[in-house]
Amino acid sequence: MNAVVHLLRVMRRKDLEIALEKVPRFEDPDPSLEQYPTPAAIAAEIVFDAYRRGDIAGMKVMDLGCGTGMFSMAAWLMGAGMVVGYDISEKALASARMCAECFGADIDFKLSDVKDVCEGADTVLMNPPFGSQRRNADRPFLDKAMESAERVYSIHMANTLDFLMGYTEEKGRRISSYKIYKYDIPHTFSFHTKTKQTVEIAAVLIE
Repeated sequence: MNAVVHLLRVMRRKDLEIALEKVPRFEDPDPSLEQYPTPAAIAAEIVFDAYRRGDIAGMKVMDLGCGTGMFSMAAWLMGAGMVVGYDISEKALASARMCAECFGADIDFKLSDVKDVCEGADTVLMNPPFGSQRRNADRPFLDKAMESAERVYSIHMANTLDFLMGYTEEKGRRISSYKIYKYDIPHTFSFHTKTKQTVEIAAVLIE
């Protein structure tokens, strides 16, 4: 019943995007964790596509590296049966919990390193670190996601797409579809030399 109520809140992708604009950004982002916000428009398109594929409504959805809860909130709004968000930052989780409370969302946010996650799900949504500050930082997220769920929706730098295809195949999985987006990285940390930098990212579906 709850899932039906959630679906009635956001029947269109644009409605989902508008709702996700209310998810807070990181108050004091940590460069070592590469805490960049997931744009509401991109999150809405990814999750709405996952919903249309049957991977959200009524499903257990896990958000690895959930940050302030962008993907978690999107999954709840689209009628997920259960949503669990994991992050290693207590500050980010505090913001996520406050946001969920404002929405009246029933989301279980847990403090944990991604390597220590020990539960499964139907679907994983995630925007892991790109690895620009710590090489291969996205690898533990990929491993845990593929271990935990049959369907994984994840965001990565577009120039790593060939590597991702090879890596998932080594693990007995495959990237069945992907879409390239332009992503504007705002001036967030002291080492950023530009007001804004535009990069290409790939939203992939791993099956």
